[in-house]
Amino acid sequence: MKQKFLPAINGLKLALQDKGILTQMILGIGVVFFGYLFKFSYVEWLVVLLAIGLVVGFEIINTCIEKICDLYSRDENPKIKVIKDLSAGSVLFSAMIAFVLFVMIVLHRIL
Repeated sequence: MKQKFLPAINGLKLALQDKGILTQMILGIGVVFFGYLFKFSYVEWLVVLLAIGLVVGFEIINTCIEKICDLYSRDENPKIKVIKDLSAGSVLFSAMIAFVLFVMIVLHRIL
C-alpha cells in the first residue's frame, strides 16, 4: 500500500519546488490565517478549503500541461501557446472564483 502513495508524495514534493504552485499554496495559507482570524464557521471553512484545493490542484495540472508541451517543443508554436494559455486560464478562473467566495464570506462576517 505504501508503494502506491510514494509517487503521489513525490509529486507533492516536486510541486512545492515550482514557483507558481508554491505561490498558490502560500496564498492559500494566507486565506487560512484570515479564516482563523475571522473565526469562519464550519460551512465557511468547507467552502474556503475546497476553493484553495481547486486552485492549487488546477495550478499543479497547469504546470504538468506546460511541462508536457515543453517536451513536445520549446520553439514558438501558436498551437502550444493556445494550450498553455487555456491551461493558465483555468487557474486564473478558479482563483477569481475563490477570491470572490473569500470576499463574500469576509463581507458577510463584517457587515
